[in-house]
This record gives sequence, C-alpha cells and structure tokens, in this order.
Amino acid sequence: MAEQLLHIVANRLRRFRTGLVRRARAFHDWFWHGNDSEGRGLKLLREWLSPQQLAQYDANKYFDVTGCESRKRYRICHGTSMNIHEIDGAGRPRTGWCFVPNSNLVAGDVMLAQKIALETDECGALAVAKQFESTDRLS
Repeated sequence: MAEQLLHIVANRLRRFRTGLVRRARAFHDWFWHGNDSEGRGLKLLREWLSPQQLAQYDANKYFDVTGCESRKRYRICHGTSMNIHEIDGAGRPRTGWCFVPNSNLVAGDVMLAQKIALETDECGALAVAKQFESTDRLS
C-alpha cells in the first residue's frame, strides 16, 4: 500500500514538474520572442546572426560585424541610434557611427539593417552615417 502511494505521488510530482517546465518555456518564448513588433524584430535579427554573433549578443547585448570593404570591425549594440562603434585591434572603441533606416523601426530591425549595410555596402553606409566620439565603456 505504501509503495503504491509513493508511486502515485511520484507520478503526480513528475506531471507537475513537466507542467512547470512547459509554462516556464512558454513564458521565456513570450518574453523574448513575443508576437509584438519588438519580439518579432529580435526574432528576425537572431535568425540572421551567425552562431558567434548570436552567442555574443546573448551574453552582452551586442555583436561584432566586419566591414565588407575595409575589413574593419564594428560593434553593434542593442538600440536604434548611436549604437555602432568601430573597434580597434585591442577591442577598444575608436569611433562611433550613427545611421538608421528612414522608418521608425524597433531595435531588432534597425540592428539587422545596420548589420546588412556594413557587411554588404560599408562605404555607402558610412557615407550617410553621422560620426560621434565613442567611449571606452564597451567590452
């Protein structure tokens, strides 16, 4: 009798735990990749990032790209403006660059457009960009 009762309790706990895990996953997906425009923008950005860029973004909320013409490294930080920093060989910020699409877009969409622009038309992107003094706060 006691063994049967333990078996019943163990099964109920297992089902309860499975339900909690399922709800936690659903909450995580909703929070990070919800159906709102911000969530959709971040989801699309994440799909376009390389595995290395995705790991960098998940850990630091920025990712590095290499300019197609100069081969310079740029760090795109989470945001919609003044979020691009040219990085020197030691990983320090040198110059800040600001260019954004003409439309009012969410951060994920802006960062994706910036990534594509630097990787496919670096000179064209920098020709319309505003330069600003970058800070040493990046790492």
